[in-house]
Amino acid sequence: MKIVVILFVSLFAGSGVVLYSFKAKTVDGKDFDFSSLKGKKVLLVNTASECGYTPQYSDLQKLYEKYKDRLVVIGFPANNFGAQEPGTHEQIAEFCKTNYGITFPIMQKVSVKGENIAPLFQWLTTESNPDFTGDIKWNFEKFLMDENGELIRRFRTKVNPLSEEIISAIEAG
Repeated sequence: MKIVVILFVSLFAGSGVVLYSFKAKTVDGKDFDFSSLKGKKVLLVNTASECGYTPQYSDLQKLYEKYKDRLVVIGFPANNFGAQEPGTHEQIAEFCKTNYGITFPIMQKVSVKGENIAPLFQWLTTESNPDFTGDIKWNFEKFLMDENGELIRRFRTKVNPLSEEIISAIEAG
C-alpha cells in the first residue's frame, strides 16, 4: 500500500495538478467538469446518509446559500466508513433533497480511501496543505479549494461547516 501512495505522490508532485484537472459524474449521471468552477472557492465533502454527522448536510446547505456567489459546496457520497452510505445514486439524491433540501451538487458515490480510491480523493489526501495530509478518517471531512483550484485547507469531520474556522477560510482573500 505504501508503494502505491509513493508512486501516486510522485505522479502528481510538481505536475501542476489542480481541481480543474478532474471530472466526475453527478448523482443523476451527468458529466461534471470541475474547470467550470474557475474563479470560485470549492468545498468538497465526503458524505454519508446514515452517519452521526449526517445532520451536517443542513449546515452545508446553509453555507452554500450564504456564499453561493463565491463558493460551491460539492458532496461526494462514500460508503467507506461503517457502510453508512448503502444507497443507490437515486436513493442518495432523494434522501438529500427530501431530508435536507440540498441544492448544491452531489456526485455519484465514490471510494475515498483504500485500493479503489477515486483519483480526486487520492490527490486531495496526498496534496500538500497547511493543515494535514493522509487518509480520510471518517465521513464529512472537508477540503477547501481556492479560486485557482488549489487545495488551501482541510478540515476533519468534527469541524462544523458553519464554524468560524471554515467561514474565515472562505472569506479570506
